[in-house]
Amino acid sequence: VHANKGTPGHITNTYRHQSVHSRCSGAVNWICMLSFPPGVDHTLVQGDVALSKRRNAMKCWSEHCKWGKSYNGLVEVPYTVNDSEKASIKTAMEMFHRRTCVRFVPRRGQSDYLSIESDLGCWSTIGRDGGQQVVSLSVYGCLDRGTVQHELLHALGFHHEHTRSDRDQYVRINWENIPAVNAFDFHKMDTNNLNTPYDYSSVMHYGRTTFASTLGADTITPIPDSFVPIGQREDMSDIDILRINKLYECSKYRNHQTQNNPLPEMY
Repeated sequence: VHANKGTPGHITNTYRHQSVHSRCSGAVNWICMLSFPPGVDHTLVQGDVALSKRRNAMKCWSEHCKWGKSYNGLVEVPYTVNDSEKASIKTAMEMFHRRTCVRFVPRRGQSDYLSIESDLGCWSTIGRDGGQQVVSLSVYGCLDRGTVQHELLHALGFHHEHTRSDRDQYVRINWENIPAVNAFDFHKMDTNNLNTPYDYSSVMHYGRTTFASTLGADTITPIPDSFVPIGQREDMSDIDILRINKLYECSKYRNHQTQNNPLPEMY
């Protein structure tokens, strides 16, 4: 499930997996998941993360679930996409190409590749999964730039920002406003934070009312400043880009700065 594109920090919650049914019980169920109906072979957690068929955990720390570097030092990620979606997808990919060593390239027979499809909703697995790896970007609401980047970041190995292992220093999770079926979506993960700061402006951050049991209620509140905007889907933040460059060792791009927004000195 993703938030609608809108004013950062004031994003409306919308269920895009309209045919999804839940398999949950108990007030706080660790294994609460969402799965598609029979015939669609994917199980989702956190709204848009498809569980890997090859790995028994969500985290992606090993080299096996990173995309490999080519001889030229670039991380080439093969993909296929329908012509009807190609323009929107390529626009969202441009930021990766300009500011990181990741290059999404049309598939030329590679065995491992992203198959970008207009399936039910917006979702992806975490990291390289092997073989044909579906990234679902429905034409009905998933083709804005930030949402495409969000799912591609999942495919590169990144989690939602609010599930970081150190998140309790930066946000308060308002469990009383979260339905039991969505409790898992707010649990912390055993994440590799790459020695980067928590990023309220990350394109991977949930909005403040995501999955709220009551319309307009906060499920996530930034601390200590509760007015900090969260949940934007406009474009990747500088820290999103920094993490890509750290995870994939993009040395040429590590100290890249924008004219108005210099990256933090982390190297």
